[in-house]
Amino acid sequence: MEELEEFSEKQESNFDLKAEIFKYLRYWKWLVFGCFLGLTIAYLYNRYTLPKYATEAKMMILKDESSNLVGALPSGGTSILAFDNNSLENQIVNLKSKRLVEGVIDELDLNVTYHVEGNVIAVEAYENTPVVIEFLSEKSLVHESALNFWVTPTSATSYKLETSDGSSKQYEFGEPVTLNGISFLIAPNKEEVSSNVTVNILVRPLRDVANEYISKMVVAPQGKAKDILSLSITGEVPEKSRDFLNTLMVHFNADGVADKRQVAENTAEFIRQRLELISQELDSVEGGIADFKSENRFMDVGSSAGEYMAKSTMAEQEIFTLETQLMILDGIESTLSSTKPYQLLPEGVGLEQGGMGSAIGQYNELVLQRNAYLKTGTTQNPVVQTLSDQLDALRENILNNIEQTRSSIRIQLRELNQLDQRAEGQFSSFPGLEKGIRSIERQQAIKEQLYLFLLQRREESAISFAATSPVAKVIDPAFTYNQPVDPKPWLVLTGGGIIGLLIPLLIIFVINFLDTKVHHKGDLQYLNKHVPFLGEIPKISKDEAELIQLNDRSPLAESFRILRTNLAYLVQSRNKDKAEVLFVTSTIKGEGKTFISFNLARTLASTGKKILLIGADVRNPRLHKFAGNPLDTKGLSDFLYDMDIRAENVIQPMKQDNIPVDVIFSGAIPPNPAELLMNDRMEELLKSQKENYDFIIVDTAPTMIVTDTLLISQLADTTLYVVRAGYTEKKLLDFPKDLKQQGKLKGLAIVLNDVDYSKFSYGAKYGYSYGYGYGYGADDDRKGLVGSIKRFFGRS
Repeated sequence: MEELEEFSEKQESNFDLKAEIFKYLRYWKWLVFGCFLGLTIAYLYNRYTLPKYATEAKMMILKDESSNLVGALPSGGTSILAFDNNSLENQIVNLKSKRLVEGVIDELDLNVTYHVEGNVIAVEAYENTPVVIEFLSEKSLVHESALNFWVTPTSATSYKLETSDGSSKQYEFGEPVTLNGISFLIAPNKEEVSSNVTVNILVRPLRDVANEYISKMVVAPQGKAKDILSLSITGEVPEKSRDFLNTLMVHFNADGVADKRQVAENTAEFIRQRLELISQELDSVEGGIADFKSENRFMDVGSSAGEYMAKSTMAEQEIFTLETQLMILDGIESTLSSTKPYQLLPEGVGLEQGGMGSAIGQYNELVLQRNAYLKTGTTQNPVVQTLSDQLDALRENILNNIEQTRSSIRIQLRELNQLDQRAEGQFSSFPGLEKGIRSIERQQAIKEQLYLFLLQRREESAISFAATSPVAKVIDPAFTYNQPVDPKPWLVLTGGGIIGLLIPLLIIFVINFLDTKVHHKGDLQYLNKHVPFLGEIPKISKDEAELIQLNDRSPLAESFRILRTNLAYLVQSRNKDKAEVLFVTSTIKGEGKTFISFNLARTLASTGKKILLIGADVRNPRLHKFAGNPLDTKGLSDFLYDMDIRAENVIQPMKQDNIPVDVIFSGAIPPNPAELLMNDRMEELLKSQKENYDFIIVDTAPTMIVTDTLLISQLADTTLYVVRAGYTEKKLLDFPKDLKQQGKLKGLAIVLNDVDYSKFSYGAKYGYSYGYGYGYGADDDRKGLVGSIKRFFGRS
């Protein structure tokens, strides 16, 4: 639990919002460039992308009040399939059917497109194309083919044709051309054709174009009653979209009207056939009457008694009606039993017993649905098979109902015949010829009334065919919105600018996320909770000197002066009369401890202090390079090894630029440095020189790599631990903290070396840019807000 809290505390303390912001602001030029590049690409996209416009049309689906699709079966049951052919869902499917859309595309030739080549993009010419293509091949072949070629007029009568494979040939306008098995000719669409215009003619398979339009078209219901359909499509050419939607609505209406007329046509054909048969039978009956009267010389007989005549007449009228129904039932049964299945049955012929009229209407609706699906499918279609099964069941029900109705009628006929016979029995006194003539006249009357009935139905069917109501009403013809739906300029520009800004931000974030190095004091906050922070040393450029000079005004010299001041506050509490022993160490090699040691010694010496600088990193000596002495100069290793060598023998006075510093170099590299440092000679050296100097600065070895520094760490009064910005890993910061907690290093303080202030705030955070340049001849225009802005942008 304590480890978790410590980790949480470390994560929280390491986060510095201001420092994080300036990690990104230092790359402001890249951010501005990315945003500008994104805006430029967005502008070019808006400039050279063809806008797409939304086109919409609205139509109302009209209800067919004469159709009763959910009726009772003759047997008294309910319909097997309550299927509303005029339902909105069905109409939407029909509008987006390939059959209907392909018909529209074929009529408008939308499978052929003309694009006029421009300097950058090609623009489709729908109504103003310079040339047109006229096909000589069969339409069916053209609808399955694909062509892509370019036509460039070279004169008023000729043109050059180029194909996609790079070949070209000269032709005359109107000259037949054969390409990929398709014959066609090119004709000018204008009186004068410009010779500098190239037209790309693209012919695509009809089915592919239909699929494309179906995928683009959106059909949605509107209105409270959900009986209005909104048809919309998006395209680059508004005129083409409007023509497509308007023609589609025309085809949809014509298709629905054709379905309605099909029922009327089949009814009229049935009545025509029955009229022919009845006409023949009527001629035969009328001829029989004439022959009967001629043979028997019989013209007229007085009427019988009123009572018996009335009864006989009533019975005969009922018999006529029932026999008429029997004939109609025979005709319907003949149609249902025909070898050609699923034919439309006549409607409205007077059969209403047992729900016969409703059943016939339902049967016709199912036949129409089956025929509609067969237009775009086969008999193996599951929907077609379902409808066939329902038709078969309904046909059996109708046949059963016909048989039941026929039995009922025959029973009634027997009763009526008996009534008629009883009435006629009363006419026993009538001549026998009267009975014969009345039988013949009765047959004549039946045939005449049936004939007149069928004539009336034929006229009604003709009127129904001629006055078939449309299935839909166009509310709004196709219209195009003025504003394009794509691209939206401001949205594209905004998105381009944001994306252009986010990409460099993301790159910077990844770089910073993968960066595990220490860069500024904020990265040391977790360590500073346990170890005091003494100062920062700025990064020096290649053209700047590594060593500070007397009266040096550079930021490097000023940083060491600040380090000297902070060090004085750190050690003044000891009130020692003897020299302060300062160990300078680091975690690993290359963090600049020798650089800090040498310049700190010169900074302290410039105030008149007596300084002794000791190179205790005997494994990897670097001090001689700053002093300009050879590597084999006698030094500390020689003193530690040879008991006869005194301290005065290895101390080398050095006075560079009038700054006196005494130096003990590392000496020859020994084979056993740890053993040398463990003897008492190192402690003896420090004790002997404390009386002679104010500060003894010891440049020691890195603590993680070797144990040399830890062997002599207790001899120090203060240990300066050097961390190098941009070099030391953050995970190594736990090492000096552990050494402090374990008591292995005395008076530990942190010095941050090689800080690049140009990567952070221009002085608001640390104050160095202002402090180092203040009072040393800084230009006036570098002061104030304007100067701060100039410094920031100059440093970025």
